[in-house]
Amino acid sequence: MRFHREVIKVEEARKRIQQHIQIGKTERISLEQSMGRYLAEDIYSNQPLPHFRRSGMDGYAIRSIDTTGATRESPVCFEVIETIPCGSVPRQTIQLGQASKIMTGAVVPDGADAVVMIEMTTSFEAEGKNWITVPREIKQGTNITPIGEEAAVGDLLLTKGRRIGAGEMAILATFGHASVKVYRQPHVAIFATGSELLPIDSPPVLGKIRNSNSYMLAGLVTQAGGIPFILSNIPDDVERVQTEILSAMDEYDLVITTGGVSVGDYDILVDLFAAWDGEMLFNKVAMRPGSPTTVGVRKGKFLFALSGNPGACFVGFELFVRPVIQGMQGKSGALPTFTATLTEDFNKPSPFERFVRGVRSIKDGQVFVKPAGVEKSSITLTIKDTDCLIIIPPGGRGKRAGERVEVISIQ
Repeated sequence: MRFHREVIKVEEARKRIQQHIQIGKTERISLEQSMGRYLAEDIYSNQPLPHFRRSGMDGYAIRSIDTTGATRESPVCFEVIETIPCGSVPRQTIQLGQASKIMTGAVVPDGADAVVMIEMTTSFEAEGKNWITVPREIKQGTNITPIGEEAAVGDLLLTKGRRIGAGEMAILATFGHASVKVYRQPHVAIFATGSELLPIDSPPVLGKIRNSNSYMLAGLVTQAGGIPFILSNIPDDVERVQTEILSAMDEYDLVITTGGVSVGDYDILVDLFAAWDGEMLFNKVAMRPGSPTTVGVRKGKFLFALSGNPGACFVGFELFVRPVIQGMQGKSGALPTFTATLTEDFNKPSPFERFVRGVRSIKDGQVFVKPAGVEKSSITLTIKDTDCLIIIPPGGRGKRAGERVEVISIQ
């Protein structure tokens, strides 16, 4: 019974996981600290944007009707009555034949309904006054941004669960949000198991390898919005594995292990799942690489046991762990997918659905993808180039160059 495994499809595995995702607690932080965090509230417009008529050019604010009939041979003259710098308020209302010099972003004075760009005008002095000429007709509304063009009061600007980037920070600042309510970042414990693992600062030893998976996972956790904690490597000791992992599940929000989930004599995560007090959601997925991926829940917290092979570990994280970390911060939904044209043959059929590390490109408005390199779960170097996962359906002959494929975007 130790190796009894129910094979389920990837989508079924994701459904089982989804049922147990719990949105985390919230906190309020300063706007300057919010980059990469997930909003815990909807943000609505509390004012029109812009909230005043704004000049889109350096030029002159005028009444458009006063340019009727203007030509290069017969330009129209305007008396310049004031200058309006950006940030100041106009003092005068534009009347017949008058203009106010205005800077980009400044308040358009009452009476004006157009701004003529400065390069179109000719200025001169006469009778102790400043004048300009306009050599053509100007349409109403030219170079004026009306009140509320971008947003009206009450418009939904940002939705709860949205990741805050530079654009979102600009919006929050525009509407006066010096602080923002966000979801607390999940604290994620990372274990690597196996007596073959060396610390990364150790010299090479025959038969052993440095622990790279923990650092790859730490980077992926950070990208997903979590805070990673790399804990000590665990040798092939069942009692120690159980003690340290269960202790971590009590302390952290989520635990990831890498290695020890296959069917070998030293794959000790199998023994943990057989004896623990949690619920195992699944222990085999119809996928390549990473079919032994195992996931369980204990006291409302996830334990992800990923493959020790770096390629399989990477794929397992993208399919199953990233959505959980983001879901705990309010983001939900299906994996981000798109279709693209394969540029190279992939002649490696599998009885299970295959997720190939890939690289995308765009040419003439079309999206193309190709494998990032040799597709083996033990290969590490191609992970640095991977920006998507190419889905190869089970069975058949693989896929040929020129065929359309479904692709998962790596966020």
